[in-house]
Amino acid sequence: MSLAHTLGSAVNGGAEAYFVSLTGAFWRAGITQVAAIRAHTDRENELKGFGMPTRVLPFGKHLDFTTPAAIAAFAREHDARIILAWMNRAAKATPAGPWKRIGRLGGYYKLKNYRGFDALVGNTQDIVDWMVREGWPKERAHYIPNFAGRGHGEKLDRATLDTPADAPLLLGMGRLHQSKAHDVSLKALQRLPDAYLWIAGDGPDEASLKSAAIDLGVADRVRFLGWRNDAPALYRTADVCVFPSRFEPLGNVVIQSWAHGLPVIAARAAGPGALIRDGEDGFLIEIDDSEALAAKTQLLLADKALSAKFVANGARRVETEFSEAAVVAQWRTLFDAMGGV
Repeated sequence: MSLAHTLGSAVNGGAEAYFVSLTGAFWRAGITQVAAIRAHTDRENELKGFGMPTRVLPFGKHLDFTTPAAIAAFAREHDARIILAWMNRAAKATPAGPWKRIGRLGGYYKLKNYRGFDALVGNTQDIVDWMVREGWPKERAHYIPNFAGRGHGEKLDRATLDTPADAPLLLGMGRLHQSKAHDVSLKALQRLPDAYLWIAGDGPDEASLKSAAIDLGVADRVRFLGWRNDAPALYRTADVCVFPSRFEPLGNVVIQSWAHGLPVIAARAAGPGALIRDGEDGFLIEIDDSEALAAKTQLLLADKALSAKFVANGARRVETEFSEAAVVAQWRTLFDAMGGV
C-alpha cells in the first residue's frame, strides 16, 4: 500500500519546494510513497534520494488524455490507497479509481478542479473557511499547516556575494513576481543607506526589478541570487528577512525565518497577517508601505534585544505549532480516517 502524489508544475516556487519538504518528512516517518510529476531535474533527483518510485508525465494543459491514464496505471502498479494532488493542474489530471483523492491547497484555487475528491486540505484556516464558503462540505475540509525545520547549511561568507561582512544584510525570498513585492524592498533600501539586500528567487519580473534597482540608485547594494537550493544558509547569514508580499495565502517564508533564527518583517497579506503576532514574533506593515518597511527594519537592526525576542518567540511558535512531527501526525490522522496507507 502506498501514498501517491501528483504534481503538474515545472517551475520553482513555494508550493513546489514544500512538496519536496513534505515528501521528505513522510519518508522519514516511514510512509511508502510514489510520485507522478512533471519533468524537473532537481525535483526528480530529490525524490530519488528518498527512494521514491517516480513517473515523469506531461501534465498538458489541454486535451492531454495520456496523463490521467498513466497516473491510473502507476497508482495501480504501486497499490496506491490515497492520491494527494498538488495544485490545479495535478488535480485535473488525477483520475478517480479504487483510491481516495485529496487535494492540497496552498491558495484560493478553483474548486471545480477538485470535483469528486474525497477531501481538501488547506494550509491556512482562512483557506479552509473560504472552501466552505464556496460550497465545499465542511466535514471534508481540513486545516493542516506547513511545517518548518532547521535545514542544513552553515552561514555563508558574505564576500562570496560581494557584500561587506559588517553591513546590515536583508534577505528577500520568493519568486520575482509582482505579488511578492520585491519592488517595495528596493524602495525601502533607499532609506537604509548602509544595508545590502539579497533577493533569492527567479521569475518573470527579473529584468524589471533589476532596472528598478538602477533607477532607485541601490543596484550596487542588491544581489539577485536566482533560485537557490541553500535557503537555510541564506536565512542564517542575513540579519533581517523582509517579506512585503502583496498576495500571500500562507507565507512559508515567515515560518522558515522563525525556524532558522531570523527576525522577519512582513506585509499584512492574508497569510503573514494571520501568522505574525505583531511586535511579539515579528513586525507587520501595510501592503506597499516601503517607508514602514524601512523604519521597522532600522528598528530591528538597532535594537538587538527586540530582535532576540522575535527570534525566541518565533522558535517557540515553530516548536508548538509548525514542527515536522506535529504536521506529519495531522496528515497521518487524515490518512487513517480515509483507510490508511
